[in-house]
Amino acid sequence: MALLAKRNNPQQNQLSRTGAGWDPFEVMNELLTPFFNEMSGTREFFPSFDVKETRDSYLFKGDLPGIKQSDVDVSLNGNRLTISGQREEEKRDQGEQYYAHERSYGSFVRTFTLPEDIDSENVNAEFTDGVLMVKVPKKAAAQPRKIELKSGVTQGMGSKQISAKTDVGGMTPGAQAKPEKSAKA
Repeated sequence: MALLAKRNNPQQNQLSRTGAGWDPFEVMNELLTPFFNEMSGTREFFPSFDVKETRDSYLFKGDLPGIKQSDVDVSLNGNRLTISGQREEEKRDQGEQYYAHERSYGSFVRTFTLPEDIDSENVNAEFTDGVLMVKVPKKAAAQPRKIELKSGVTQGMGSKQISAKTDVGGMTPGAQAKPEKSAKA
């Protein structure tokens, strides 16, 4: 059995047993993965997802190439978002000879735990050209809110008012203390 060396230059992609550009651990993984998958009777497909938080929502974007929209399920249970589906293996004829069989297929389940601040009533999902986009909005209370600052010299505090011009001792700033008249008896 010959090994395929993976190289960045397409002109160098040739059958090779040795040489630069091959990873022995990757070769062992490629050799053993089909064996273990066949023994277990299942083969799993692990789609990649990007998860991003914006000011007002959480966005999940997953690549699901070769999967029909009818084979994808998106559900929300409490604060757990679950995305599952299945990609069917293409039919292979008995007489065909494959030199590489790298495309994965099978079922998958991805579960994401979300914070408590989600608006579960307004979640939406779109599936376009093999890309799944799920938008989970945040509750309005969780969004930042700008507090208006009020300015002024006098601020009301109940029935009493405090003036910024009054000094701690009851004197107006800049006023000079007057000497007390002593009572001569």
